[in-house]
Amino acid sequence: MTPEELVRPEILALKAYHVPEAGNMVKLDAMENPYPLPEEMRRELAQVLAAVDLNRYPEPTGRRLRELLARTMRVPAGAELLLGNGSDDLIQMVTFALARPGASMMYPAPTFVMYGVDAVLSGMKALAVPLREDYTLDVDAFVALMKARDPALVFIAYPNNPTGVLYREDDVVAILRAARGVVVIDEAYHVFAQKSFMPRLAEFPNLAVMRTVSKLGLAGIRLGYLAAAPRWIEQFNKVRQAYNVNVLTQAAALYVLERIDVLEAQAARIRADRAELGAALARLKGVTVYPSQANFFMLRVPDAARTWEALRRQGVLVKNLDGPLLRDCLRVTVGTPDENRILLTALREAL
Repeated sequence: MTPEELVRPEILALKAYHVPEAGNMVKLDAMENPYPLPEEMRRELAQVLAAVDLNRYPEPTGRRLRELLARTMRVPAGAELLLGNGSDDLIQMVTFALARPGASMMYPAPTFVMYGVDAVLSGMKALAVPLREDYTLDVDAFVALMKARDPALVFIAYPNNPTGVLYREDDVVAILRAARGVVVIDEAYHVFAQKSFMPRLAEFPNLAVMRTVSKLGLAGIRLGYLAAAPRWIEQFNKVRQAYNVNVLTQAAALYVLERIDVLEAQAARIRADRAELGAALARLKGVTVYPSQANFFMLRVPDAARTWEALRRQGVLVKNLDGPLLRDCLRVTVGTPDENRILLTALREAL
């Protein structure tokens, strides 16, 4: 029999998540921290990793790493942590755990694509509430639909990807107060927004705060964490694949997060670079720059496909977002000052 005869129709209709090859290009498409670890830390980390027993399974729940994260990320007392192979893993765990027959998931749109993908994979009904024309949150429409459809799960990216917009705190609170299901606040870019719902976990019993260390500068080790009340972590943990966070990831995270000040200093530098790059982009004729509290900007250009290709030919890789909700939009990561200058020069040429 053929795949078309055996694979679920909704899976056949999906497209695999595509990541283009960057080669030797200036890579500004994936919201990565452009700064490597200092050389001394790299040497020490190599020694730490060399001492790991690769013949042994990892500690299954990452107890030491959870304790360190709780301390360094100021997780409030009474909350517990669940670790994932990146935040994608956690999104899937939460979704699968709550995907009762007939259950629905809500999120603003456009937003991170994996929410909708996991809704399809789990059989949940996806309810995407359009953002306003300026990509701010239409909280009245969101709450109205939430009350009408009573979703089991709500995802709010804070700030949002791919728009970079940080929704008003009061609007997110309104959603939390109106929700009967679980509300996951996805704070992948919290270090750049300098805003968080982590301190308010005890205030909202159905709140879960999800983060990743990827944007901090550890994208390569694939580590995410979810903080929530113990009653929710207990259930989500049942969906977790055994040994989902490998020994090298745990060892690397334990070493680097003990030196979190290095990553925080890099994030502060990126925030300063963001302000400079945003001002320069806004001076380009024909470019609309949307406000961002993340480590990237969303731009609207006269022709996204043509501009993306022109940038690629000049050795600069950005993300082409062009589609029904993001007409002629590109997303560009805040790079090093040199990378940002290359981007600006190439963009002027491309336009």
